[in-house]
Amino acid sequence: MITISKDSNLNARQRNILDHARSDGEVEVDSLALRYNVTPQTIRRDLNLLCGLRLLQRVHGGAIAHDGVSNLGYEARSRLASEEKSAIGEHAARLIPDDCSLFVNIGTTTEQVARHLVNHIGMLVITNNINVVNTLRHCESIQVMTAGGVVRREDGGIVGDATVDFIRQFKVDYAVIGASALEEDGTILDYDPREVKVAQEIIANARSVILVADAMKFERNAPVRIGNISQIDYLVTDSRPPHGFHELCKAHDVALVITSEA
Repeated sequence: MITISKDSNLNARQRNILDHARSDGEVEVDSLALRYNVTPQTIRRDLNLLCGLRLLQRVHGGAIAHDGVSNLGYEARSRLASEEKSAIGEHAARLIPDDCSLFVNIGTTTEQVARHLVNHIGMLVITNNINVVNTLRHCESIQVMTAGGVVRREDGGIVGDATVDFIRQFKVDYAVIGASALEEDGTILDYDPREVKVAQEIIANARSVILVADAMKFERNAPVRIGNISQIDYLVTDSRPPHGFHELCKAHDVALVITSEA
């Protein structure tokens, strides 16, 4: 039996758009129209076709690479919504006082929080993210502790049972966590079960939990449940969440920080 790929009948432009999305994580209608010298309407039809085949996922102004089973590559995730993530990092760092203890877990948005913590003083930061270690290790007023475990080559995340056991030793003032997808019923989702176990332990051992997530996370899906928004104290995002999710935040006294409205 011959298996025919569902993208085998795409034209050259559509294949190039798909390759670009898989490489960068996202594509935008206007920039694609300029690149291929076609109308935005033509690009929208291309994107609708690719999304109909579940090769991409439509978002406002363009599309993102679609994969509900495995995450995008680290470089693509770093580029995706980079300005929004930086603003989220800045506002989340403002919630964290000097002279406190803090978990920071894996994620390109949590890494932005770390970058905005460099001027804090008297902090203990415990992390399973090598990129966070490299950001903060030069700060004289911040003590950094790193978990043991398996290091993922792709993004420097540290995961596994040894990581969970390490996190379990502490009870900290704050935790900064990320997620790959958020559903309107309040579910917080990610891809790697090993990473999720660490995130769950972080939530269980922090007095206040800060979830940092750009608005695109409401348009994505992932297979592994971290928990629910009811377990979170602060959500920092770049635009207002969907109505149902927003109502859940209010019902569970989750402080909502929207960077575009701050």
